[in-house]
Amino acid sequence: MNIRIKRLASGAGLPLPHYATAGAAGADLHAAVSDPVTLKPTERALIPTGFAMAIPAGWEGQIRPRSGLALKHGITTLNAPGTIDSDYRGEVGVILINHGSEDFTIRREDRIAQIIFAPAPAAAFVETDELGDSQRDTGGFGSTGGTG
Repeated sequence: MNIRIKRLASGAGLPLPHYATAGAAGADLHAAVSDPVTLKPTERALIPTGFAMAIPAGWEGQIRPRSGLALKHGITTLNAPGTIDSDYRGEVGVILINHGSEDFTIRREDRIAQIIFAPAPAAAFVETDELGDSQRDTGGFGSTGGTG
């Protein structure tokens, strides 16, 4: 699949999204900040990436955390995975939050998240009076047992 990328002025000199290894599922995204951004514990910020993209119809871009940032610093993405819709043409941004106990600084070109492309077929909604039975039926949160 080809993804058309438009580099924005804020992305000058930054790498485009890229896969770190041949087997990587997600492509790394880099921070396009002009000045360092420091997140205190519990703070969040929208970090620009310096590019826009055209995702093919029927697909979405999923913004996901980087495991190393999460484990080492408590930095993750909010609303994970975040969705970039196929008809969005604005700058791709990443909402980062600091769940760690220390300040964390994001600098230009830091790898901040990854993007994965997944099928996103449109559904047709059909109103009905009956849904049919299932093993779970109307059981809600925690209804399937276990501790969670």
